[in-house]
Amino acid sequence: MKSTGMIRPVDKNGRVVIPMELRKQFDITNDVDSFEIFTEDDKIILKKYQPTCIFCGEAEDIIKMQGHMVCLNCIDKLTAMKNSL
Repeated sequence: MKSTGMIRPVDKNGRVVIPMELRKQFDITNDVDSFEIFTEDDKIILKKYQPTCIFCGEAEDIIKMQGHMVCLNCIDKLTAMKNSL
């Protein structure tokens, strides 16, 4: 793990501001991007959320289908399976 040397306080609502330099570096857009939150031992880990296909884990050509993210390739495979029945 690499230290940035930046320290930010936690406000009374439990929020921490991510410095602008890091938001630019990781292409984080306010009011658009979300984070996954993980823990490991005494660490809290934030990872920029990237939706992926529930079947193959692909992150490209994803659409929301009945509340689940599915890639177009898997939709094609499912359609082919259905048509072969």
